[in-house]
Amino acid sequence: MIAEDAQPPVHGRESQPGPEAPPDVPLAAAVDAPAGTAGRLTAAAGLEGTVERAAAALKPRMRGWLHAGVFPLALVGGIVLIAVSRSAAAVAACSVYALSACLLFGTSAVYHRGTWGPRGEAVLRRLDHANIFLIIAGTYTPLAVLLLPTGQQRVLLAAVWAGALVGIAFRVLWIGAPRRLYTPCYIVLGWVAVFYLPDFARTGGVAVLVLVIAGGLLYTAGAVVYGLKRPDPSPAWFGFHEVFHALTIAAFTAHYTAILLAAT
Repeated sequence: MIAEDAQPPVHGRESQPGPEAPPDVPLAAAVDAPAGTAGRLTAAAGLEGTVERAAAALKPRMRGWLHAGVFPLALVGGIVLIAVSRSAAAVAACSVYALSACLLFGTSAVYHRGTWGPRGEAVLRRLDHANIFLIIAGTYTPLAVLLLPTGQQRVLLAAVWAGALVGIAFRVLWIGAPRRLYTPCYIVLGWVAVFYLPDFARTGGVAVLVLVIAGGLLYTAGAVVYGLKRPDPSPAWFGFHEVFHALTIAAFTAHYTAILLAAT
C-alpha cells in the first residue's frame, strides 16, 4: 500500500547533476542557485530523480507482490459477497466494499511493482495513501448496513465517510507529511466503530465480533510496523513494508470473513 519514504543515496556514492544541468557544475552548486531560476528548477528535478533511483535500488524484491497476488482474490471475493447479499441495500454496501478492496490492492500492486517517473510516482503515491482511508470506510459500510439499525447506520457511516474524505484530502494535498503524523490518523479512523461492537455482537454473533476485532488489531499492528519501520527481517527481499502488507492482507481476510458471515 504505502510507499516507503524516499531514502538518501547509498553512502559513498556521489550525487549526480540533473539531466539538463551543465556537466561542469556540481549538483550542490546548482541547488544553491537563486530561487526562481531555470537552473534551480532543473537541479531540483535532477535531485528528485537521483533520490527516486536510489530508493528504487534499495527496494526489497518482494515489494508489491503480496498485494498483486491478493488483487484477483479480492475481486472474486467481492463478486461472491454481492451474489450472496439478500437485499438491495446489502448489494450496494458490499459493492462499495469490494470496490474499495480492489482499488487498495490493485493500486498498491501497480505502484510498488512499477518504475515510475516523478509525476507518475507522485500520482500513484497519493492514490495509494488515499485508498487506505477508502478501505476503512468501505469496510464499515457493509458492517453498518448488515448489523446496525437504520439510525445507527447513518451516524456511523456519516462519521466514517466524513473522516475518510478529510483524510484523503489531507494525504492528497500534503503527500510529504511525516508518517508519525498521518499513520495515527489511519488508526483513529479505523477504531471509530469501537462503540458499536456490542451491537455487532448482538446482530452478527460472537464469531463476527471476534473477526471484526481481530481485523482491527491486525490493521493496527500493520500501522505500527509501518510507522516504526520495524521489524525489518530481510531488507533485500522481505522488509518491514512487506510485513506491513502481510498484516493488511490478514486483516482484510478477517474482515471479509466477518462480512460474509453477516451477509449470509
